[in-house]
Amino acid sequence: MTPSGEKRAIQALKDAGVEHTIVRHGPVNSLAEAAAARGLDAAQVIKTLVVRRGEDDYLFVLVPGDRQISWPKLRALLGVSRLSMPDANTARAVTGYARGTITPFGSLHAWPVIVDTNVTDTVSIGAGAHGVSATLAAGDLVRTLTATVADVTEARP
Repeated sequence: MTPSGEKRAIQALKDAGVEHTIVRHGPVNSLAEAAAARGLDAAQVIKTLVVRRGEDDYLFVLVPGDRQISWPKLRALLGVSRLSMPDANTARAVTGYARGTITPFGSLHAWPVIVDTNVTDTVSIGAGAHGVSATLAAGDLVRTLTATVADVTEARP
């Protein structure tokens, strides 16, 4: 039997030896509510986005909650002319996580990770279930995931 998303994510964090705190809160309807429930600013809540480069070729892009992907910047970084985001069913099938719970920690595949340069200080990232997150240092997040740090976002309008 496959462990739940939450158990996989938390075990992956433990196995990585990264110092973190698990935070659990009730249902939220927006990123602002999630930030408030976690006692953080929106910029500290990290969105994990699954981006598709091609057939069975995905990567994770970690974006501060107050920003959005800049597709031209991301395409330039990756040297590609086209990128897309999978639909919810595909994202779940390839990560093992439902939208809103996706995290690189414990994902079904260890894809490359890109972390935006605006991810700094203490951050909160999903931990495999709705209302569950891990709070950790941004530097530990980057190091543990062997992530590429790059300017791949823009301010949300």
